Parts: sequence; C-alpha cells; structure tokens
Amino acid sequence: MSQPSTTSLKLDTETKERVQRLAAARRRSPHWLMREAIEQYVEREEKRERFRQEALAAWTHYQTTGLHATAEQADAWLAKLEAGKDATPSKCHD
Repeated sequence: MSQPSTTSLKLDTETKERVQRLAAARRRSPHWLMREAIEQYVEREEKRERFRQEALAAWTHYQTTGLHATAEQADAWLAKLEAGKDATPSKCHD
C-alpha cells in the first residue's frame, strides 16, 4: 500500500453528524468509517467498470464475427453446471 496522503472532504452538517453517530456506534473514528466507505465504493465501481468494458468487448467481437451461442444453448450449459456436472459451453457459431 502506498503512503497515505491528505484529502479534504466537505460534508453537509447532517451527513457529518450521521457519520459521527455511526462511527460512535461502531467504535471507530469518523476518519476510519469514511476511508472504509470510499475504499469499498472504489472497489465496487472498478468491478462494475471492468464488467462494462468486458461487455463492450464482447459486443464488438460479436459485431465483427457474428459468433454467438443461443439462449437455449446457454441455459442448457448453465443447467448442467447447476446440477454439479462438468460441462463445457457450446461452440459459438454464426
């Protein structure tokens, strides 16, 4: 982990009081609570962005190649996995 640096954060009075109450209830400092919230938010949004980029890449690949699997093929594959069977996905086709 890199060295911490200071960042100012302006909160309205109501939000600041809510953070303070929650921090007290959790026996943590408001600083810890805000840092934890920001870290969780950034992790979640990074995952969401990776998913979005993967979806865009898949869409571009489909538009370029026309290769796909039908919903029925995907459902059948997922049903096998759900039943605990080893299953490989169907080959993509155009």
